[in-house]
This record gives sequence, structure tokens and C-alpha cells, in this order.
Amino acid sequence: MKVYLHDIPLDEARARFDQALRAANLSGRLGEEELPLDEDLLGRVLARAIWAKISSPHYHAAAMDGFAVRAGDTVGAMPNTPLVLSIGSDSVYVDTGDAIPAWADAVIPIENVEPLGGGGVVQDPRRPEAVRIRSSVTPWSHIRPMGEDIVATQLVLPAGQQLRPVDLGAIAASGSISVWVARKPRVSVIPTGNELVSMGSDLMAGDIIEYNSLVLSAQVRAWGGDVIRFPIAPDDFSAITAVVKEAAGKSDLILLNAGSSAGSEDYSARVIEELGDLLVHGVAVRPGHPVIIGMVHQDDDPSQADSSRVRYVPIIGVPGYPVSAALTGEIFVEPLIKRWLGLRPVEPIVISAHLTRKITSPPGDDDYVRVAIGRVGEKILAAPLSRGAGVITSLVRADGLAILPRGSQGLPAGSEVQVRLYRSTAEIDRTILAVGSHDIALDLLGQYLAGYDRRLASANVGSLGGLVAIKRGETHLAGSHLLDPQTGEYNLSYIHQYLPGRGLRVISLVKRQQGLLVAPGNPKGVQGLADLGREEIQFVNRQRGAGTRVLLDYHLDREGIVASRIRGYNQEEYTHLAVAAAVASGRADCGLGIAAAAQALGLDFIALYEERYDLVIPVEYYESDLLGPLLEILADPQFRHEVALLPGYDPGCMGGLIAELP
Repeated sequence: MKVYLHDIPLDEARARFDQALRAANLSGRLGEEELPLDEDLLGRVLARAIWAKISSPHYHAAAMDGFAVRAGDTVGAMPNTPLVLSIGSDSVYVDTGDAIPAWADAVIPIENVEPLGGGGVVQDPRRPEAVRIRSSVTPWSHIRPMGEDIVATQLVLPAGQQLRPVDLGAIAASGSISVWVARKPRVSVIPTGNELVSMGSDLMAGDIIEYNSLVLSAQVRAWGGDVIRFPIAPDDFSAITAVVKEAAGKSDLILLNAGSSAGSEDYSARVIEELGDLLVHGVAVRPGHPVIIGMVHQDDDPSQADSSRVRYVPIIGVPGYPVSAALTGEIFVEPLIKRWLGLRPVEPIVISAHLTRKITSPPGDDDYVRVAIGRVGEKILAAPLSRGAGVITSLVRADGLAILPRGSQGLPAGSEVQVRLYRSTAEIDRTILAVGSHDIALDLLGQYLAGYDRRLASANVGSLGGLVAIKRGETHLAGSHLLDPQTGEYNLSYIHQYLPGRGLRVISLVKRQQGLLVAPGNPKGVQGLADLGREEIQFVNRQRGAGTRVLLDYHLDREGIVASRIRGYNQEEYTHLAVAAAVASGRADCGLGIAAAAQALGLDFIALYEERYDLVIPVEYYESDLLGPLLEILADPQFRHEVALLPGYDPGCMGGLIAELP
């Protein structure tokens, strides 16, 4: 059957894959191996149960340093009527762990006896001539009886146990010197693409650093497999076919990265059809829909006609976009490795959270949405991160995945979603959620907060978006730099308009320069806002509601410049760094932003205005333990010094109370 880029539901794709694995006798553990007992076994999975070969302890052992005695000989000993026991016949000194003499049934700790010697002088309290005791002991006091921990023949650990450090100790204590563990699956990772270059290469336009194989290999190792990481294969059918055949002879699973779509240089599906069976080409999930699943036939002995000698190797064509690649690993590879190791599928922590903004989803796909999570008051909030399949940092910043099932076509803001957490709930409770305008000083603040056992999760939605988030109870603080065209003041008029009567503290973070970001050398000769109306100038703007957009509109109005005559006025980005990237890449000739963003990407900067950037904090969080470290950092001279090193930044006003409302 030909299967050519036809998306099918995820559950159907899994069913086809499972059926093929069962037919190839690959639905269970791949095998087992006996290995010596040492720390290298940590994390391995027991293939056979551990039964105790000996008891632990295998004799009656002293639990303390002291004197072994017969408990009956101590009856009647009291503080005022002590008893004296002779050494040898009535008592004998033992160290912790020593075997108890057959005639003894108790140990008196050394600190509870008075050693006696000739003339009253005792040179060594462990070797007296006799001991005086002032209290009796019960039978088996301070003795570890044989088998107290482990009794010979008992079950120590069941098959399927993933070995921990304490398990290794229990195995050794029970008399084993080796164990049978599940064989690790061997996974080949093959990156393909003419555009790919190795890490550390000198980059030219069109080059893409190849790191998907690094991520996929690390995932496989984290899940318990071994990895064979192949060098980059060119976009050539014969070359890819050859390397897949080589990998099939060495591995239990092949991950063929990129070339899984239907473009002119997408060979993965054809290679799999050439070497075996193509089961799936396209799964209805976003991101990651051009996933390929197949089986490569590996003939163990081509001279034999017996089809039973054919070995089947599953192969997954992994999409090239980094987020799609990583999620494909989580969806398809992790469950397969766990199955082959004899482990249960991973059961992530799932919590309910409320979306901070609207999400739209493709109607026919299961949509995997990366979200940042924070607990604000009694509400747990999920702030959607960048949706781009190539934005690997969205996975770095993600606290979890919200999965919107196909047919939902998205959800409005405030909707309740189920989130599979990447982090513990304790980490979520230590997270400060900042929604509003982007600023580089906030990134530095997040670094400092890590030293106080706090996390800063940011959602860049613009200054007005931050104030609206406070109104909805969806953030601990908002970064804002909204200029009032009537008064020239920052933020306060907007706060009165959008948050009347709300208890707030407005704290100054920095003053910073805003200006035009242009290519190095300023090839278009841009000097100020008046140049934005020139026909040859392509501009890039910030989104509506951003403080930088308000600042731009204010000065355009003052200078009598008509926004509709600016090419690119409606081309929007959500951060200063995104504006800088647009200019650096040539998509735009200039954009309004901060000097630090220009420096970050090697651009020239034309300073125009100074503005104040504030933190707007609801009073209940301003006075909370959660935000206490943040306010402490604002007074830290070292933090202020590092902010001052950012180009165009003046931290002289940092931490100042601008307003106390109401």
C-alpha cells in the first residue's frame, strides 16, 4: 500500500505501528544480559528477579560496641545494687558487627558499664577484668538477629525494577555478584540535509547548525537506550539508502531526521519503501505532522531463502524542525524504548490550568501547545509560548504541554486545559509570572532570582497586555513603559484607566534609550523618524499595545508623519530582539527598539528618546514571600552595576516607588 503524506489520527498511527511491532516480534523486551554488580548498573532494568542467596546479617551481630552477656545474668541490677560480671565466663567485649557468642543473648553498650581492674586502674576500657552494671537488659537487646534485614530465599527485587543506588546495596547484601538486566535498545540517529553544517562550523547564509541529532540522542539516553549518532548525510537518495542499510545492521531502531515531508529533496519515505514497508506518512499532530513510520527489512543471511531469517528494524522519519523533532521523540520513541526495557509508560504529572490568551488550532490535528505555568493567587495559569516549530527555546522555557484534541479548533482565553508538566508542582509554586513588555533587564533579573530559589517566567504581550493580565488576575507583575501623550508621564494614566481602584505598587526598574536599529554602517542613511516615509525604507514595528508602539505613534503624531505611508508599519514583532533580528536578516531596514538589542545583533543604533520602564505589582504580591527576593535584588549594587553595563541603560532610578495605589 502506498502511503504518501496523508495525515492520519495519532491513535491510528500508533495502532499501525503497534501491529507491525507485534508481527515482527518486537512488542516486548528485546533481550537480557548478565552484568557484574557495580555502579554502572544504575538505571538499568532487572530482567530477572533477585532472590536472596544468603541472609543479612547471616549471623547474630552486635548492634553496638559493648559487652555480650546473658540477659538472665543481669536481673536485679539497679543503681543502688549494681552487679559485677566477670570477663570471659559472664561477659565478653564485642565491636559493632561482631558475631555474638553462642551463649550470649544481649549486648550492654560500653557507655553503660563501669570497667573494673586490679587496684581499680583500667588501662583499656575494652579489656577490663570485670564490669559493673547498674541496670538489667532484656534478651536480644542491641543485637541484630540473623536475617533481620534479608532472609535467604526471599524476594529482594522483582523483575522490571529500574535500579537505584539503594537497590545495588540490597542485591550485594543478599549475596549476588551479578544481575540479569534488560538489554538496552540500540538506536541509530541519522541527520540528513545539504543545508546542515556541524557545530563549530563557519556559518554562511543558508547554513543550519545540525543539533537535532544531539537532542534526539540525549533523549534516547535519558530514556534508557544506547545511541549510534551518524554524521550528516547529504540530500541524495542513494546516500541516504546506504546509511540506513548500515544503521539497520547495527541497531534496533532508526531515527531518520528531516526529509520527512513531500518536497523535491525529501527522500525519507522513498528510502523506507525501498528497504521495507512504509506504514505511516503524516500524523495529525502539531507541531510534527510529517512523521514517517516504517519497517526496514534486514536480511541476516542473504544466502538463505528462509524468510524467517529476515530481521525487522523499525524506522521513524523525524521532522526537521527542532520542536517537531523533540516532540516526535516524546510521542513515539520514548514509549517504544520503555516497552523494550519492560518499563511502564511514563505517567507525567497532569494539572488543570487556565489559558492566559486565546489559542487557535488546526481543526484536524491534536495540538501540542508549549506553555509557561504560574500560580497566581488561587489560579494556576498557562501562558502559551511561541508556536513556531523551529523555536527550540520554546521547549526550553516550557513548563509543560497543553494538548488540544483534534476538532477543538482552539480555545478562548480563560479556558481550562490539562497540562502535562515538565516541572514539579513545587517549582511551579516558586515561579514568578511576569506578563507585559519585554526588557533585557528582566532576563538578567531572572538569572539573579535563580540564586534565591525562584523562577521568572515571562510572557511578552506588550505593556497594555500586562495591565490587562493584572486586571484578570493572571500575573504577579507587569513590565510597562506606556507614555501618556497628554502629560508625558509613563504608565500612571493607563493604570488609572485599566485598573481603577486596584491596590498596586509601581516600581521603577530602569531608564533606557529607544532609537532606530539599522544595519551596520547605516547603508540607507536613516537619521530619524522623518526617514521612515521614504519609499525605499522598509520598517518593522512592534505589536499594538506595546509601549514602544505607543512611543512611536506619539512622536509620529508630533512630527506630522502619517503612519499609513510607512512601509512595514503593520509588520509586527513582539520583542526588541525580534525587531533586531528582522533588521539583521535584511527583512527590514530599520525598527524602533532599545540599544541593547542593537548591540546583541551587531547593529548600529540611532538614539532618539529616553523612557522609563516600570514594574506594576499588585499589592498582595508586592508584600508576599514569593516576590521578596525580587525586591531585594533591585537594591543589590551588583545587579545595578550589571544593568548599567547594558548599552543605553540607566539604573539610577531602580527600585524607586513611583506610585502607591490606591
